[in-house]
Amino acid sequence: MRVLLVIPAYNEEANILNTIMSIETFKKENSHNYSYTIDYVVINDGSTDKTQIIIEKNEINAVHLVMNLGIGGAVQTGYRYAEENDYDIAVQFDGDGQHDINSLDLVVQPIIKKEADFVIGSRFLPNQKADFQTTFMRRVGIKILSFLIYLSSGQKIYDVTSGYRACNKRIIGYFSKKYPTSYPEPESTVHLLKKKFKIKEVAVNMMERSGGQSSIRSFTSIKYMFEVSIAIIVSGFMREGD
Repeated sequence: MRVLLVIPAYNEEANILNTIMSIETFKKENSHNYSYTIDYVVINDGSTDKTQIIIEKNEINAVHLVMNLGIGGAVQTGYRYAEENDYDIAVQFDGDGQHDINSLDLVVQPIIKKEADFVIGSRFLPNQKADFQTTFMRRVGIKILSFLIYLSSGQKIYDVTSGYRACNKRIIGYFSKKYPTSYPEPESTVHLLKKKFKIKEVAVNMMERSGGQSSIRSFTSIKYMFEVSIAIIVSGFMREGD
């Protein structure tokens, strides 16, 4: 079984090398512990800082986009890479150092065991205590979006904006052809629920970003919440065949 880490990166000069080093260390220390191989590809989303220079200097496997497509376009590029290279599982893994590589097996195993088609690494499951859970206002916003997804799909998703997500080969094929661009995490989750894919949340550890800026700095703004809420509601009205 072959697992690919899809690592979107936009202006991550402060974090990308440490992220890759943590993955390489994990691979060396656990090469005999798991029944799958781990590869990674960085999707450099038109970075304007030294991200590409760092990637090339350290010979990191990457796709360099000639312009900034945004998180949705970058991640979809990773899914296309996974499909073209025949990977069994794709894991979205942020390049900012927030995702704990030691939680990888937790998001991969439900797919290997065929318990789920899609696994979300969550910070907010009941009785869960993660090292980093983001700000209070963001947690409030996430709860609102979680409620809207429940209204749209009938399934409770606690960490609707988590970027630590794993999927099987069927969803790799689906996402390589169709993936939301504006608010990809909550929208794509609704799409999968409407198409009756089996989704599971597992508790993972996440850490605070050590440098750079988040791509969703405006999360708590009224405009952002309104737009993503509308996107979820519209996605909820899509037909299964869409």
